[in-house]
Amino acid sequence: MTATPTTATTDAPASAGFNGRTILVTGASGGIGAATVRQLAAAGAKVVASARTLESLASLCDETGAQPLAFDLTSEASIRDAVEGLELWGVVNCGGFGGEIATPQDTDIDVFDKVISINARGALLVIKYAVPAMIRQGGGAIVNVSSQASMVALHGHISYGSSKAALDNITRVSALELGKHNIRVNSVNPTVVMTDMSNFYWGRPEIGGPFLEQMPLGRWATVDDVAGPIVFLLSDAAAMITGASLPIDGGYTSR
Repeated sequence: MTATPTTATTDAPASAGFNGRTILVTGASGGIGAATVRQLAAAGAKVVASARTLESLASLCDETGAQPLAFDLTSEASIRDAVEGLELWGVVNCGGFGGEIATPQDTDIDVFDKVISINARGALLVIKYAVPAMIRQGGGAIVNVSSQASMVALHGHISYGSSKAALDNITRVSALELGKHNIRVNSVNPTVVMTDMSNFYWGRPEIGGPFLEQMPLGRWATVDDVAGPIVFLLSDAAAMITGASLPIDGGYTSR
């Protein structure tokens, strides 16, 4: 089954003007993170783009005018020192680690621990240290980049799927706790974006073919397919949406 993809665009929705609000995007050196930085900058946000190294951000920041920031998502001290001084209105937790493709009985528990540390613990720590500034400013919005692997069981995804399921719960509890401060918290749950990193597994015909056959739209997501909904959920157009996990999966989880 195939479907013709719509043309991706880096233009943000007209309703998503941010008027200089400062938004931190972690994982900005990756495909989804970089696309999100571009769309937010186009919509008038002041973007702080973060990754593990400043070198990995140089080209994107030159292109968009984003402020580069380096910190380690596995280190609470690194996150605290980097984030505490920022007057943030919004956060996109896009930093992540794929880990391994393994069954429960074959998984390397050290890899499991690293995946959880970056994808769930790291996102929670960013929220922990970003929220005080958001409260001082009267509110804001957080979007966590989760995965369809948190919503359905996928072969070989015991570590990654578990970390993203934890991230979805962080989203729901954070939305519950922070609503009184006018802070909204949501997740997006994309399907596979066919990057070089994804291609080693999903690019195999015996893996990717049957997967796409089960997806109503029958194609891989693009980075802009994911960045667009992130920008929407951050925007005032989504002012009554919090605690949601939004599938961006071509209908895969509707089966």
